[in-house]
Amino acid sequence: MHFCKISSLASWILALAFFSSIPGFSQSLLDELEAEADAAQEKEYAFATFKGVRVINGHSVEMPAKGELLFIIQHRFGRINTGFSEMFGWDQASIRIGLEYTLPFSERFNLGFGRSSYGKTWDGFLKTKILKQSKPGSPVTLTSVNAMTINTLPWANPNQENFFSSRLAYVHQLLIARKFNSWFSLQFSPTLVHKNLVPETRDQNTFVVLGFSGRAKISNRVAINAEYFWLVPGQEIPQINNVDPQGALSIGVDWETGGHVFQFQLTNAQAMFDMGFMSETIGRWDKGDIHFGFNITRTFSFQKKGRKTPKS
Repeated sequence: MHFCKISSLASWILALAFFSSIPGFSQSLLDELEAEADAAQEKEYAFATFKGVRVINGHSVEMPAKGELLFIIQHRFGRINTGFSEMFGWDQASIRIGLEYTLPFSERFNLGFGRSSYGKTWDGFLKTKILKQSKPGSPVTLTSVNAMTINTLPWANPNQENFFSSRLAYVHQLLIARKFNSWFSLQFSPTLVHKNLVPETRDQNTFVVLGFSGRAKISNRVAINAEYFWLVPGQEIPQINNVDPQGALSIGVDWETGGHVFQFQLTNAQAMFDMGFMSETIGRWDKGDIHFGFNITRTFSFQKKGRKTPKS
């Protein structure tokens, strides 16, 4: 009789101890989840790795913020070594005008298109941000660019059968960038270029170009940029006007003035779209084949008032 009472009492004590431990266990689990959430919120993302969506000629990992439209004017004068009769290139200017829009439902997808006087070329691209540099997290920002160009010049030989597909060329590129500190960033851009039509049977339709870019910030509004697109040796890249293409080397200065970003540059490339400056640059710095140019960008926001625009 007494044994049964003692056993029953022990059971109640054990049950009470068990159920009283559940709140403590639940609270511990909640604390752990909250700590993880706080850690995620404390993750620091790199922003403004580059000031603009272009380093100089080539794309940077930057894109307009979600729901923003960017209007860009790119201008290149002729070669400086043409002398006074051509106003040191002033009389031989070319221009590209473009629009770039980041989709409103995600800051990771950016669409762009443009029209260049060089080659009467239309270009379009999809830019996708795959990774964002963060601490802790990814040590780099990774962005892909997939572009297509359409050359609309009259056919060189209109009497033969010509195909629209012969006007097309494609660029597939990865942009791998790291912002090392508040003033210095580097970017590596392995690129695949494909031309549907090449002039000679020995020429390659598809070839590799490697891009190297850097930015050094010297004040809150001014930075110095440099980039080089290297044509990997051993490839049969189509000649331009019977001249072998050269690597595109450019140096420039970024100057931010509120809503505008001005980029001034010196480059041996005249084309301002990816396929053009990567595979059709024939100017040489050592011969003075240098073009002065500039990019002007203006951003328009379509975000609703009160909504915070995330930084890219």
